[in-house]
Amino acid sequence: MKLTSYSFNIVLVVLALLCWAMELSLPEPNPIKRADYIAPPIELKYLSAGFAHQASDSFWLRAVQDFDHCNQPLNEQECKGRSWLFDVVNMVVELDKYFKEAYYYGALSLTVLISDYMGASIIFDKGVKVFPQEWPLLYAAGYHALYEEQDKSKAADLYLAAANNGAPEWVRSMAGRLASEGGDNIKAEEILRQLIDLEKDPRWIEKLQKKIEASKASSKAGKKTKKDGE
Repeated sequence: MKLTSYSFNIVLVVLALLCWAMELSLPEPNPIKRADYIAPPIELKYLSAGFAHQASDSFWLRAVQDFDHCNQPLNEQECKGRSWLFDVVNMVVELDKYFKEAYYYGALSLTVLISDYMGASIIFDKGVKVFPQEWPLLYAAGYHALYEEQDKSKAADLYLAAANNGAPEWVRSMAGRLASEGGDNIKAEEILRQLIDLEKDPRWIEKLQKKIEASKASSKAGKKTKKDGE
């Protein structure tokens, strides 16, 4: 027997009501808590099956949503090293080592937003190896080396590299000062000589030459103190 148009409409209404009733009977999904986040194992990079860049983009989109998430806080201001965010950002750059933004924003988020200093150091170090001429990245890495790693000599090297690749010239001056304070007098003298080569004003050249002499004197004094101690 053929279904009339009226009967067909009745069947559709009944089916719709059944679907609605079934939907109401289903339990509500539990919201995912940040504490339940699982970091991706690094071995996943070997399972990308030729879609490494796409997988990298996917993990990056995931990281961006939780740049401020610290899964293991040490205190109110600092996160335990190698955090969940570090693992995700590290996966991103392992899948696509030329993902420049991931190094820059990922490492900055680690050092500034959640204070995972250990994780930030790893990402920055990887980034400056891949992009040794990207001065904003070098400058950010220099900031981290100076203020979080407390390594003035490393910061001086990074700031000098930034200055050599387009950063403002005052960065070169700061690199020289940091190299001197960090105990690397040879590096300080090298940076100061580069400043002299760039300068035309004799007053500045004279001051820079005096700084070189002071750096040499400091180096000699340090060697003498070391000998006396022996």
